[in-house]
Amino acid sequence: MADELDRKIIQALNRNARKSYREIAKEVGTSVTSVIHRIKKFEETGAIKGYIPVVDQEHFGLSMSAIIALRISRGKLLDIQHKIAQDPRIAAVYDVTGDWDSIIIGYFRDRHDLNDFIKDILILENVDRSITHVVLNVIKEERRIPV
Repeated sequence: MADELDRKIIQALNRNARKSYREIAKEVGTSVTSVIHRIKKFEETGAIKGYIPVVDQEHFGLSMSAIIALRISRGKLLDIQHKIAQDPRIAAVYDVTGDWDSIIIGYFRDRHDLNDFIKDILILENVDRSITHVVLNVIKEERRIPV
């Protein structure tokens, strides 16, 4: 279970994962050695899975975001989800409860790119139905969790 110091270290990393151990130690009020040991422990136990830059997707030509819900039949849910997850345009594939079986979040160059992706998905055997929501504005989008 994480203690208060663990939470402070994670919050510091959430604000800027490129900070030095020394900067984090000063910010959270502990020794550099303590910060190093705790971060190494987070990494070894899988509490921290990696470090990635937060990028502006439009800078890389991905001007369209979409949230796609799928209904998948005949026990092929995981097979279909794993296949979709391999597409580099797809950021997330969720197995969900409710009216839909899977929710997909993807980033596309334009509406033609999105259209091609949807048509490719709909021809997959066992994909019965889809609904696509095009994101108009992003109000908040984060991967960090409140600790």
